[in-house]
Amino acid sequence: MRLEDLSSGVRVAGVVPGETVSVIAAQWHGSDALELTYKTLDGRLRQQVLFRADEAKLSPSDAGSRPFDADAEDFRLVAEAQRISLAGLFDRMLAVATSDVQPLPHQIRAVYGEMLDRTPLRFLLADDPGAGKTIMAGLYIKELLLRDDVKRCLIVAPGGLVDQWHDELYFKFGLRFDILSRDLVDAALGSTVFEQYPLLLARMDQLARNEDLAAQLADAEFDLVVVDEAHRMGAHYFGGG
Repeated sequence: MRLEDLSSGVRVAGVVPGETVSVIAAQWHGSDALELTYKTLDGRLRQQVLFRADEAKLSPSDAGSRPFDADAEDFRLVAEAQRISLAGLFDRMLAVATSDVQPLPHQIRAVYGEMLDRTPLRFLLADDPGAGKTIMAGLYIKELLLRDDVKRCLIVAPGGLVDQWHDELYFKFGLRFDILSRDLVDAALGSTVFEQYPLLLARMDQLARNEDLAAQLADAEFDLVVVDEAHRMGAHYFGGG
């Protein structure tokens, strides 16, 4: 490609290694030197003086241009996923904004002032009854999911509270947890139920009384485990003597 072919609007390869640039302006200095003003793919303006010896490495090119013929819905989904993945950098309380809850000041302080700032850790949330510990746990779980810090979460609760957990997580936080059941266990072919379901709710007594499930759970890896009424997890010995 000759230097005379470089004019405004021409796309050319060889000016920048491995990249196609757009010519903005070209100014001659004599007959053998051309001062080129061009724009790179990232939108930056650059200037460079080219000589006759550079002609061998120059070639006209449409490569590098980004077409706009992709499916608009796919683009929207990708853009939204990227926005959500980065939202935690700009909105520390994204879970609050995207959930159907109005947390009280003590709940916000517990989640955003104590728990999240100390991640990763083992944390005991031991507020009084009625203080909204489920709300705090839900905010904590959702915030970590939104920040991509958690992908796999297990919640263990007394049997009578599992359905309540399931409903509150879904209706208040938009989180869909599967409830551990015999059907799920039997359907887990080739792996364990704990491996197949990343968001799982389990009854405490169900895990305690089933040695096979307990063994599978011991080998499972979760990013976050929440235990409701954790004092029931203590080891007890019952005997008559």
